[in-house]
Amino acid sequence: MRKMIFLLSILFLSPSITRAQERVEAPIWNVGHKWVFTQGNIEVVRADQNGYTLNLSKDICFVENKYLEKIILDKSTLNRIFILKGDERVKYTILHRRILNFPLNLGKEWKDSSIAKALSGPKRGSMVDFAETFKVLGWENVEVQAGNFKTIKLDYTQENRNSGYSGKAIYWYAPEVKYFVKCQYDKRFFEGASDWELASFKLK
Repeated sequence: MRKMIFLLSILFLSPSITRAQERVEAPIWNVGHKWVFTQGNIEVVRADQNGYTLNLSKDICFVENKYLEKIILDKSTLNRIFILKGDERVKYTILHRRILNFPLNLGKEWKDSSIAKALSGPKRGSMVDFAETFKVLGWENVEVQAGNFKTIKLDYTQENRNSGYSGKAIYWYAPEVKYFVKCQYDKRFFEGASDWELASFKLK
């Protein structure tokens, strides 16, 4: 009888356990958290009740604007809300504003748009209207220089609305690491981009 009760409890609880595993909340970051990639590094330099301030190295991976040094992220979603220029806060309106948009769950999809400078092609340097689409594809185990991790695979599509041409990138986010551990680009669209992965990390 006890065995039957136990089996029934597992049966009824398993859907909620599965749902809990599929939903990932925003990580908690502390000052000193640092991620070192095969291209550049990112470090948390401030954390308060409203958000996090990140310091970006100048040789940061292609997804970042190399002219950014510090950005501020919303604490609950990790959306990028400000660029810091000295002591001045400027609203973040460029690409990848919502590259992370917690909570994450399987099948979640969201969109964004921005005006940014073209980084490649014949209109390099000119202002371009971009549309971005993000979708959580599922869980996947990946191996990178920093180790083996269970990750959420995120599909990213960027469309140049001026030309109608679009390209994709795939990101892998690891809850254990609290950040992305890998990215692969569609080189036909992201001209000059190099795939990158996590080399090491430090969590305080």
